[in-house]
This record gives sequence, C-alpha cells and structure tokens, in this order.
Amino acid sequence: MPPTLCALCHTSRALIIRPKNHQKLCKPCFLTLFETEIHNTITANSLFRPGERIAIGASGGKDSTVLASVLKTLNERHNYGLDLVLLSIDEGIKGYRDDSLETVKRNAIQYSMPLSIVGYDDLYGWTMDQVVAQIGKKGNCTYCGVFRRQALDRGAARLGIKHVVTGHNADDVAETVMMNLLRGDLPRLSRATSIVTASSASDIKRSKPLKYAYEKEIVLYAHHKGLDYFSTECIYSPEAFRGSARTLIKNLERVRPSAILDVVRSGEDMARLVPPEVSSSGAVIGAKDVVVIDGEAEGEGGCGSANGRASGGEMSAMEQKLRDEEQGTHNINEETDFTNQGQRHDRHKPRTSSKKLPKQQLQRCTRCGYPSSQALCKACLLLEGLNKNRPKTEISVSIEEEDSSPTLTRRMEGITIDPTPNVT
Repeated sequence: MPPTLCALCHTSRALIIRPKNHQKLCKPCFLTLFETEIHNTITANSLFRPGERIAIGASGGKDSTVLASVLKTLNERHNYGLDLVLLSIDEGIKGYRDDSLETVKRNAIQYSMPLSIVGYDDLYGWTMDQVVAQIGKKGNCTYCGVFRRQALDRGAARLGIKHVVTGHNADDVAETVMMNLLRGDLPRLSRATSIVTASSASDIKRSKPLKYAYEKEIVLYAHHKGLDYFSTECIYSPEAFRGSARTLIKNLERVRPSAILDVVRSGEDMARLVPPEVSSSGAVIGAKDVVVIDGEAEGEGGCGSANGRASGGEMSAMEQKLRDEEQGTHNINEETDFTNQGQRHDRHKPRTSSKKLPKQQLQRCTRCGYPSSQALCKACLLLEGLNKNRPKTEISVSIEEEDSSPTLTRRMEGITIDPTPNVT
C-alpha cells in the first residue's frame, strides 16, 4: 500500500495527523501551518505594535518554550519589530524550579534573548518550600498563584515592560470556561476567555498568542522542532477543581476532538452577553462568589506545570511515544495520530443578564504599593498570615485568579487571646 501523501504539498509522505481536524501532513507543512495559525491569531487580534517590548513568561515547560520559539520565528519572518525578553519566576522549589530554570537559561542562549529572573525570596522573604513547610501541601497553590501573578507584574515593571505574553493554550482556556460554567459565573467567564487580559489592578496587560493551539499540537511542534524544554510537574501541585475540569475536557476530546475549540468558542459567545461594566471593571457583585479555602480552587494556568496537565499522564505518554518513534521503535510508515473520532452536536444559546453592577475604586496597597481595591493586596494579606504564624487564611474570591481583578472580600481567621489568669 503506497504511503499517504501530505494534504497540503501532495508530494511528501504524511507523518502527522492533526488532533484539531484530522488533517494528514508532512513534518515541514505541519510546522509551517502551526506557525501560520499563531501569526493569524496575533494579527487578527492586533496583539503587538512595532517597537514594543514583550516579556515572555518562561517556565521552561513546553508551552512557554514553544511560545518563545514561535515568537522569535514570526518576529523575524514578518518583521514585527518586537524586543523579546524572557521573564522567569523562581518560586524557590528545590528539585523542580531550580532544574527548570536551567532549561530557561539554555533557551535564552538558544534564542538570543535576555533573561530576567524574579524570586519569591527576594520579593516576599519566603520561598514556596518554606511556605509548604508552614502550611502543608493542601493550600499551597493559593499562595503560589497570588505570589506568582504579582511577581510577573513586578518583574515586568522592573524591566520597563507593560506587556507580558503567557503560554496558555486552547486546552487551558477550555478548562477555565468549563470551571466557570460549572460555577454558574458568566462575568468571570467573560474575562477568562479574553485573549488580552488588562485589569484595573495593574497597568501591565497580558495576552495569549497560543489561545487556539491544542496542547497535543504544541507537544508535536516541540518534538519535531527539537526544542529543549522541561517536562516534570511541580512537586506541590494538586489537582483540585481545575483537575476535575481538565478530566472532563479530555473525556470530551476523546469523544469529539473538536470539543476543545467548541468549548472555547462557546465561552466567547457567552462572554459577549456580559455587560461591559462587568467585564471591564471586574465587579461581580450579585454573581455567585467562589470561596477559596486552602487552595481548593485554582486560577487559570499559572505555574507552567499545572497548565494543561492531562489526566492519567496523557501528555507524558504522548511525549514517550514521540521519543520511541524517533528511536525507530515504531513502524516508520505509520502516521503520528493523536486524534480521536467523534461527532458534533448543537449548542444551546446562553441566557442574558441585565443586572447592573458597580465599578471598583482602585487604590494602592498600604504596605507594598501594589494596585489593589482593598487596603491590603492579596499577597500582603497572605504574607501577614504567614508572618503571624496563621497560615489558614480564607479568601472569598469574586473573580478568576488569572484575571487579577480587585474585587475581593477577605476574612482572616479570628484569634482569641485568653488573658493570663491572676495568680494569688
């Protein structure tokens, strides 16, 4: 039986079946098409302007590594005129972050990009190893998520950069849509689906150039480009609620591969129904609040390891299969197929909400000066609990952590100090 030819060039043998649409492609056509789709996403959404300095949130993982590689390629190919910088956060996790930072340092040399590293220890006086030793593993993602987001903003501000790009992919966005849908929170869903997230809590905007890229295709691109990336998960990261949404999305993908983009597009459709004063201000008064206690909920992405973790080690199995094929353990005539068959079904239109919601008043944290709607920003609130040996801090969150909106109701655990009885 003759080999299947590439659907685009019609000359080379097809080696890859795209998870997104089952298209059979040769290696060069797949790489070019992947890059072209990212370019189309960038231009269609006007993400960059000529001469702009861009900080790439680099964790050393597959998403940020592919993002850095693609942006460098597109910047040179299409003359974006961007000044690209790698920005990494050192959470202080021995055996994980120290190893992944070595990968980022190699990437900086490989891509000829300057690298800036900002550490929790320097900013907050705590490493995540110390935080976990204090509070345990159950609630650590709440602390790390808050610290990391502020660290990225502070790191970008130090560099004089006002635009940070992150490696969130279509799987990540679909998971966030599903989480907010299950919570019944349309305002939060609106901000989570935006490709550009700019908040009144910070003058630094963020964008997701890989928003419509499947995680499996990112792995394929990294493999066939021979990119150097770190694939070990964070030793402290729990699954929590995002893990449940991830499992649901992966199960839907097995039934219908287009489910990931269908969920993303549905989220975008529903987001258009949100009143502008809600999506722009971050206010969610009247919406269903999400109480985060001891890290029971996770923000969108964040650490670069929790992003896109597939249940059952699916991405690890995929990477191993690619390595095996590279070593010739599979039939060379076999196509790389990571797709699943399925059928489409119709979507229902979401209902609208007419309730008017007030905007927030932005101020500065009285302790660190970070933009906040409250007297203390979230990071300082958590640090106060750590420094006073009160790690169990309850935070009632009114927005998705990734969007960094300022609407928060914080309640510290009460402390009752019994007076010392008089001794006669």
